[in-house]
Amino acid sequence: MMVRVADVDLYVVDRGSGHPVLLVHGFPLDHSMWDGTIERLARQDGYRVIAPDLRGFGRSSGPNQSKLTMAQLADDLAELLDALKVRQPVTFCGLSMGGYIAWQFWKRHPNRLERLVLCDTRAAADSPEAAQVRLQTAEEVLEQGTAHIAASMVPRLFSERTRREKPQLVEKIQNAMVSTRPETMAAALRGLAEREDFTEYLGRIDVPSLVVCGQYDAISPVDEMRGIAEAMPRARFRVIEGAGHMAPAEDPETFCRVLEEFLATADQRPPPSN
Repeated sequence: MMVRVADVDLYVVDRGSGHPVLLVHGFPLDHSMWDGTIERLARQDGYRVIAPDLRGFGRSSGPNQSKLTMAQLADDLAELLDALKVRQPVTFCGLSMGGYIAWQFWKRHPNRLERLVLCDTRAAADSPEAAQVRLQTAEEVLEQGTAHIAASMVPRLFSERTRREKPQLVEKIQNAMVSTRPETMAAALRGLAEREDFTEYLGRIDVPSLVVCGQYDAISPVDEMRGIAEAMPRARFRVIEGAGHMAPAEDPETFCRVLEEFLATADQRPPPSN
């Protein structure tokens, strides 16, 4: 359904009832990357699964702006929860860019947050060199469209096994990227290039947290994500074997099992990391 939030209409999947679990997609994707998670989690009693398309992505409208910041996207999600009459704090689950938004959501809307799930993401900001590449890519997208960017990203998003055994999934994700509006992709790239470094905050994030990483993630490597979990006082760490950067989409069955275990035991002391 479409929900009016600020100056845009956000498309959102809203299924089930109970504790709200907010699924936030990565760049440059839409809610459909969570289809496997939505299908499994919504079948369980006690969970309300909310999976929006961020402004400008998927079926949502916008942006009429040159830059999309992680803070603005976090504020959009807080307003979306208001519009959906979600009163209780949520479990915020974000992948990659969704994780960057999660950091801002924790900082800007702490009363709305009960738990964090951080999938294949980073806490550090871009280096000056990486930021410059993003800005250059934004200009290329506006000049050349999204297809070549999508094609270049696919090898880094999935493990070799996923590319070999699940070509339909790879094609689905690539089509979602190609379908993203060039203006949205460019605006998000500019926002990503300027995102805040959250490494100094990690020790202060005291909500129960789950940090998940694909075994072969080339963008957010296992050692880096393990370090994030170790720096957070109430985090546990899990590796999805055989998966890459898109771990929840590559192996939704394992991811949902890990997620459901976390949701059921989040207030207990985290067990040792893998």
